[in-house]
Amino acid sequence: MKQSDTIEKILNAASELFAERGYSETSLRTITSAADVNLAAVNYHFGSKRALIKAVFSRYIGPFCVCLNDSLDAHQSKSGDELSVDSLINILFSSLFESLKISNANPEQFMRLLGLAYAQSQGFLRHSMIEEYGATYSRYMVLLKETMPNVDPVDFYWRLFFMMGATIFSLSSYESINGILKADFGRDSSMSEVVDLLIPSISGLLHGTSR
Repeated sequence: MKQSDTIEKILNAASELFAERGYSETSLRTITSAADVNLAAVNYHFGSKRALIKAVFSRYIGPFCVCLNDSLDAHQSKSGDELSVDSLINILFSSLFESLKISNANPEQFMRLLGLAYAQSQGFLRHSMIEEYGATYSRYMVLLKETMPNVDPVDFYWRLFFMMGATIFSLSSYESINGILKADFGRDSSMSEVVDLLIPSISGLLHGTSR
């Protein structure tokens, strides 16, 4: 088996198990069993569980940052095209789903992984992602803050996490929430329809009202 195939099998198994069980609850032995590789292969390619967690995240965050930067470049190159809160939120979501499509990644799985990064106090992961992809994060945050110059920094901080909370909960639980919708109303919504409904709600959370 090629090394690239082994790495892919490990990352696929780790992504699924971390999203299903959580980071702390998933052992390397569970991952190696699911991936049908030995523990030495994980240690050789990744070195540690922390390194494997970071590698799983990089599969999503790397392509997302490329798409986000490309989209921001395209919008900023347009003469007179000012970036508003609404346009920045649309850019964020369109870049996210474009990158997931390119990577053939599961949106629900990524959102679960992202939510667990905060719920399980994976501080090393957040710090690592900021260190590796911080330039893109800072670029986006600067542009977003510029659209809300009078918002208190603490208010801005919490609005961001309200936005993340709504997004992570809605998209990571899409199948179960949509199942409830079908049971109660006899209808369902595609994920793209959910995102279309979510974006204006997110914009409203960010706009808010200053204290």
